[in-house]
Amino acid sequence: MPWWKRTDIGGPWFTVGADEVRLLRDGVEAFPAMLEAIANATREILLEIYWVAADAVGEKFRAMLVERAAAGVTVRVVYDAIGSFGIPRGFWKPLEDAGGEVREYHPLSPLRPAFDLARVEERDHRKMLVVDGTTGFTGGVNLARTWLPVEDGGQGWRDDMVEVRGYVAEELRTLFYKTWRRLWLRNLPQGRVRRGVPNDLVPLSRKPSRRVYVLSSLRKNRRSLRREYITRIHQAKYHIDIANSYFVPDRAVRNALYRAVLRGVRVRVLVPHKSDVTLVQFAIEAMYDSLLRRGVELYCHGGPMMHAKTAIIDDRFATIGSYNLDERSRTKNLEVNVAVDDEAFATYVRRWFDRDIEAATKIDLYEWRARPLLRRGVESMAFALRKLW
Repeated sequence: MPWWKRTDIGGPWFTVGADEVRLLRDGVEAFPAMLEAIANATREILLEIYWVAADAVGEKFRAMLVERAAAGVTVRVVYDAIGSFGIPRGFWKPLEDAGGEVREYHPLSPLRPAFDLARVEERDHRKMLVVDGTTGFTGGVNLARTWLPVEDGGQGWRDDMVEVRGYVAEELRTLFYKTWRRLWLRNLPQGRVRRGVPNDLVPLSRKPSRRVYVLSSLRKNRRSLRREYITRIHQAKYHIDIANSYFVPDRAVRNALYRAVLRGVRVRVLVPHKSDVTLVQFAIEAMYDSLLRRGVELYCHGGPMMHAKTAIIDDRFATIGSYNLDERSRTKNLEVNVAVDDEAFATYVRRWFDRDIEAATKIDLYEWRARPLLRRGVESMAFALRKLW
């Protein structure tokens, strides 16, 4: 069966208050679920994506968006200029010809009307799909063949997505339109009819009142991802489990983890054995000694690249999204996570985390200290440059 038709392999649904959530692991589960939601759209499709590739996956998603736009569904896309650097200039033309609207986030060419040199380093790192304001997706999976299983021509990257239904999907919709509003006038193709932001968006209150809610980063947002991470770490009593592909946390997050260990909390962190970004890998390794000495357990995922951004605390709270615990996510990227305060869902996500841990290699402090001095120097240099990536 083709990868895009495997719609029966997603995880179970969990009802949390008035919302429903489910975990989707890797592209093999995320892609079919997202395409099915797009195919069933009747009113609106909103896609905000860091990386869309001109390959079998990117073209399949584009074809589905074109089909729905031609059927009269409102289709709006925001893609990042750097993340999607490799796509041809006319990649989105079929969608625009069908009536869809596409905006490039912070283009790199000074010739583009939306070019802004002061913000060229600020990127849209979100991976978010919202359909009809009722169904939403977010996580670490981009629209590229890299996330397909090897047998389907991909690289089998390990990643997490979360699918949601209910009010939280409306919150994701609001977050999309916050970005769309900023790009709408600046990135408007000449001759296009101006269609702006709808007036039925739900508010993103400063303090969430539900057990499933949206978190974001940058632009002095009301739902700070970093603040939520630190707060939840401070509140942890038993377990903190973190899977993070670019784990280079700032001092405040590191200190919160160290204090948790001193309280008797078991802290486990899963990182890639070999990152797709070599400089980041060295920066991650520069912290191994300090983390291990302070009681944090470190595990390296030995298979294909581990790209997930997931955290589970006390089998009560889980968050999944695009947010890395690094300087870029903290200061330069637009990010989005969904947080779920529910024991059943958190326990389910943690069990999958345990499976990844079982297949990973635990880092031993004394073995790690035996690495060459030259490598230590490279690690220190990478860590010193972490704010410049």
